[in-house]
Amino acid sequence: MEKNLGIYMHIPFCAGRCAYCDFYSTSGQEDCMPDYDTALRRHIREYAPQLDGYVIDSVYFGGGTPSYYGAARLISALETLKKHGHVRLDAEISFEANPDSVNKPDLVKLRRAGFNRISIGAQSMSDDRLHDIGRRHTTEQTLQAVSVARAAGFDNLSLDLMYGLPSQSRADWEDTVTRAAALKPEHLSCYGLKLEEGTPLYIFKDSPFLPDGDEQADMYLYMVETLSRFGYKQYEISNFARRGYESRHNLKYWLGDEYLGFGAAAHSFIGGTRYSVISDLTEYTRRMGTGESVIATVEEISEYEALGEYLMLRLRTTRGISEEEYTGIYHSSMELVLNLLRDYEKQGWAQLREGRWRFTPTGFLLSNTLIGNLLEAQTRQHTLSVRPWQTPPDIDQQTSLFSDNRWRMKDIAPV
Repeated sequence: MEKNLGIYMHIPFCAGRCAYCDFYSTSGQEDCMPDYDTALRRHIREYAPQLDGYVIDSVYFGGGTPSYYGAARLISALETLKKHGHVRLDAEISFEANPDSVNKPDLVKLRRAGFNRISIGAQSMSDDRLHDIGRRHTTEQTLQAVSVARAAGFDNLSLDLMYGLPSQSRADWEDTVTRAAALKPEHLSCYGLKLEEGTPLYIFKDSPFLPDGDEQADMYLYMVETLSRFGYKQYEISNFARRGYESRHNLKYWLGDEYLGFGAAAHSFIGGTRYSVISDLTEYTRRMGTGESVIATVEEISEYEALGEYLMLRLRTTRGISEEEYTGIYHSSMELVLNLLRDYEKQGWAQLREGRWRFTPTGFLLSNTLIGNLLEAQTRQHTLSVRPWQTPPDIDQQTSLFSDNRWRMKDIAPV
């Protein structure tokens, strides 16, 4: 029986780099786009044997700014994938777009080629806040982008929003959330700003110009409550959707399903192994032309590591975890983890529903700490079962997995 597989394609080109972004991207290298297109399609062809035995049910073009790359090149990559892999007719095929880099002719071409989901990086409905974080578009361009996407036939549309921005007030955030919801997207991703060293916004670290922890927590809880009233169900810490519109591709990361990545800086998880591709546009293109390997890292995931990832990834979701699932898959006791979850329940941070443990909105706010404690409990449990001649797991290595963003997803930890 064929297994489902997600495909990720990284498009590293941007018109300009945002002040908060630490994903691999580049600007001012538009001349490299044709060579990258050739390299990306060659990458897909060369790795086609890995697609045997799989049916592709999601394809995600992320970046960078895929819409800036151009419709023709996106379609070319998708057609190459369809030629060499089994892409389901009902596959979710997404691409990221910035409001200033979309136009109706290109969107019509993409829709006709099979793209059926667009994720628009709105970030804020305040032009002042957009300017502060280095975005090139305006609020009016966001409204126009949504209108054009609808006119082009996209009936699965997601908006990205950010809170915790410099000088952002509670009123700013309320306006952004309500105006975004009023556009009636099928999906919303709402991320807290995370200051990454090396980015221009890092100068605001510990600055009074940033909302403090309590203010960000207030923004987060407001968002959860308000979007619920608009009919959006929270299914992950920072993601909300109307029924049936949860991101199929992103759920693969959180549920530990398999995916294969193409392009510079892309990541894969397939056959119990993680791979990463070199994060260098020029070197990636050169190696694909010479037949050299573009793999940067390879990591075999042990059963113990898989246990930790089950906890830290699935507890990002509102589906959560269950003892039956945990012990059935990994044949390991969950006693110490359950004891801690019961303590969390008393604090209002977790709840048990229909045999599944999940965090409450307040628990999601504390998720980094709570999951770190659960991983420590899991390590103690595992150590109790280790035979004398075996080496106990390294708790520092295990807990570091939680903060290591090796998967293609935005870092969501609010506050």
